Amino acid sequence: MAYLAFLSLFICIPALFFAFLNWLLRRQGSPLPSSLRAWPATPVVGAHVLLALLYTSPWDNYLVATKVWWYDPDLVLGITFGYVPLEEYLFFAGQTALLSLALLAAARLLPPSDHSFRSHPRLRLGSAGLTLAIWLYALFLLGAGSPQSTYLGLELAWGIVPLSVQLVFGADILWHYRRQVLWTVLLGTLYLSLADAVAIHSGTWTIDPQQSLGFALGGILPLEEFIFFLLTTAMVVFGVTLVIARQSHQRARWIPTSFRRAE
Repeated sequence: MAYLAFLSLFICIPALFFAFLNWLLRRQGSPLPSSLRAWPATPVVGAHVLLALLYTSPWDNYLVATKVWWYDPDLVLGITFGYVPLEEYLFFAGQTALLSLALLAAARLLPPSDHSFRSHPRLRLGSAGLTLAIWLYALFLLGAGSPQSTYLGLELAWGIVPLSVQLVFGADILWHYRRQVLWTVLLGTLYLSLADAVAIHSGTWTIDPQQSLGFALGGILPLEEFIFFLLTTAMVVFGVTLVIARQSHQRARWIPTSFRRAE
């Protein structure tokens, strides 16, 4: 399958569907909950698309340069930036837009929590400990692990950094909006993993068996690919939720005050 055909079928069409669904729900009187309108959603989505490109591009170029994965040159347009074809950058942007639009639709369709928000510092502290442990494990895999753990170590070391920031800042906020967040992360990860399995099966791209664990879900999808989509889906969903949530803005105003008091 040509990479551009993959993007059209699995990214563009679903993204257009969710864009239309959000428009339709808004027209029918189903706006976002007031607590998720601290900032307008459209520029927030655009900012996350830009962040996805800036953060993912150097890492992905390194993966292709070191042959962790490669693409079939006959199935891309032949336009490359660095080591990566144009279609890969479009995938970063399209995946981010798709997940953001799906989250906004879920926020409109699922009823808001019946409980008022309560801050949970212990939840944020526990998240900090968990993400630190995962990050240290990733460094261990890269430093002392076998070559087969290379891909897993690289993606964990890369992906846990933004997730740790998001969770330390707002794990309790994300838990407050868990209906929208968990459904979008779960279904988004499963959908993108299935789409990835189709692309791998059709030869659009290939994961190096010498730098991956060799465990394939369903006999096709490398475990690392599932983890990659879990990480990236969570990054987008967590990020958009935290930026548009009023609780985040209240907390962000409080943080500098706390620093001033500590000085």
